[in-house]
Parts: sequence; C-alpha cells; structure tokens
Amino acid sequence: MLTILCVSSYEKGHDFMKEAKAQGCRVLLLTSKSLENADWPRESIDDIFYIPDKNKDWNMKDVIYGVSYLARTEKIDRIVALDDFDVERAAALREHLRIGGMGDTTARYFRDKLAMRMRAKEVGIPVPEFEHVLNYNKINDFIKRVPFPYMVKPRLLAGSYGLKKVHNEQELWDRINFLGDEQSFFLMERFVPGNIYHVDSIVYNYEVKYAVASRYGTPPFEVAHQGRVFTSRTLNPNDIKSKQVLELNKQLLKALGLKQGVSHSEYIESSEDGKFYFLETSARVGGANLSVLVEAATGINLWREWAKIEILNGEKDYQIPTPKNYYAGIITSLAKQQWPDLSVYNDPEVYWRLKKEYHAGIIVTSPDEKRRDELVEQYTQRFYSDFFATAKMGERPSD
Repeated sequence: MLTILCVSSYEKGHDFMKEAKAQGCRVLLLTSKSLENADWPRESIDDIFYIPDKNKDWNMKDVIYGVSYLARTEKIDRIVALDDFDVERAAALREHLRIGGMGDTTARYFRDKLAMRMRAKEVGIPVPEFEHVLNYNKINDFIKRVPFPYMVKPRLLAGSYGLKKVHNEQELWDRINFLGDEQSFFLMERFVPGNIYHVDSIVYNYEVKYAVASRYGTPPFEVAHQGRVFTSRTLNPNDIKSKQVLELNKQLLKALGLKQGVSHSEYIESSEDGKFYFLETSARVGGANLSVLVEAATGINLWREWAKIEILNGEKDYQIPTPKNYYAGIITSLAKQQWPDLSVYNDPEVYWRLKKEYHAGIIVTSPDEKRRDELVEQYTQRFYSDFFATAKMGERPSD
C-alpha cells in the first residue's frame, strides 16, 4: 500500500485526500496544531500529526525531527504540499529523507518570485523589469532606467500579501527602510497596467496535459488592498488571447522543470504594448476557490487529478478525463453580514455558493458564454449593494 504524507499548514486539499484514499492509499496528514478541530475529511485520513504553530508558522527543525521520528515506523512513499506555504517544507523533507519528488532547487522556482523571474528571463519569457532589493547601487541604476510606478513584492509570500505600489523615489526608499533587515526578501518591478490572466494546469512527466485559462475582473491587488468584489471568468479555449497565454504557460512550466502535479500561474496583458508578461507561478492548486471555478467549467477536479498523478508517479500513463466545454464565473466578496443569505441568487446556472463567515461567493456556469457574462455582471453589482464590505489587508497572512 502506498503511503502519502500530506503537508498543510492551512486547511486545504480535502478532495486530494479523499481521492488518494479512494485509490487505496494510506493517507497521513501533517498540519498545524491550531487546526486540530478543523473540519478535515477524517474518514479519508489514516492518521493526523500536529506541529506546534504560531499563526501557521512552523519551526522547520520540529518538522524534520517529527517526520523523521514518524518514518521510523511508517514507510513514506510520497510527500505532498497542499498549500503554497508548504512547498518548501515538503521539499526540505524530501531532501532530508531522500524521498522522490520536487527538491529544494526546483521548489525555489515555484515559491521565490525572484528565482522564477530570473529563470523566465533566462529562457526569453517576457517579464516586467525587476531588481532584487539588495544592492543600493543597482537599485539607484534601476530608478534611472525604469519609470515609476513600481510594485515592491515579497519573494516568498503568496497572493497579494506584502505587496506595495510605490509611485516615486521617496515612496520606494520609505518602503525599503520600513522593511529593514527583511528587505533582501523582497524584489521591485515595473508596474504594468493591464488585464491579469491565470492558467490552471495539470502536468505529467514534464508535459502540460490540460490547462484552463481565465481572466480576472479587477486585478487581485486592487481587490485585496483597495476593496473590490473579486471576479474571474474562464475563457473560450479557441480565443486568440487564451491560445497565447496557454502557449506561454507551456514554455514557462517546461523551463521551471515541473515534472508532475498542478500549477496556478498568472500573466498580465499589457495595456501599453499588448504583450503578455509573466507575473508568478506556483506548484499547487489555485486559491480563492478557483479550483471550483475550473470544475464548474470543465467537470475536472484539480485536487483529485493531482492525487492520481502523485500515485502514478510517472510510472504509468495518465489520462485526463474528457472535459465539458462550459463557461464559468466566480464572484466573491467580504460581507457585512456574518452569514450572508445567498439563496436569493437562484438562477439555474448557479453552481456553487460559498459557506464562510463574513464572506459571500457564487459560481455560475453555462454552455452559453454570453449568459455567463450577463450573470457575472448582474451578480457583481448586486454583491456591492447586498453584501460588500472591505477590510485592510495585513502584511502577512497571520496579520
């Protein structure tokens, strides 16, 4: 029997564990002590082990000691990181225990925004001009060459955490000085205005077996830091923009060396020159319920397909399920009500409703792209009047 150790500091990956168990695996979960009472799919988990945490941060020495102790009696065949913050932890465990899978070097390409940009640039994939926040002479040279505004980004945080838009030299140096000894963990890049696309991929033996391109409504940075309703829509695979971004995504994942698994990557279509630029990638299922968006449009559950791939491990052929060709859209927002009433959003195209305190969320799906667009636009406006609330985003997920 194959034993899979799932590593997840946040509550993620229920369907992965359910599928792994259904495929006959022994499923172990390593998670945060603060999630001891979370609603894990315990019927699909053979044993759960808890790591002491402070706002989901773990001491890696505790992790290595704990898993090494576990390995005295458990033959661990696979180690899988279910959340972005756990990719490096899982890689470190694989390296230490000498278990196959993504090691430290490749993991850096999927976690470190500086490493992934440098590699993309090396192979000719367009990226906005960037500079490591490290050497002040190089920073001053960047200021002379590249016009403001810039985005100052953390290298290792996920989503929009820690992002800061600066409009002039004074704001930039204020931000750098604020970061203090943390500044080398940041990069700065030219802000490129435009539409942001995301591509959710399934990869097996270094080949993208399936990918879905979608486009955000308001860019996630504005949603997180300025307060907006979040939306995204899957694209027609025959659309020229969809084809362009899917091809760029293939080139990227090949260059970064993803052997197997899933990936969520983001690209921007510049409103200045019409070109696509790479923004960031990951070796995980996309957050913000985007995996449900993909499933609504295609019928393909990314978590479950990922589990199948980990079990096959390149030793047997992998066949993607036949996708359906629907169009899906997601609308989510912070809500002023503790438990928003979404029952009045009752069109037959409603596929999913979010059940989370002080949040509202809907996914719609239809074989008709225009009908999907109509519902997303209507629901977005209704969300602003029915539910919308905003809150300042912290520097880190624990804030």
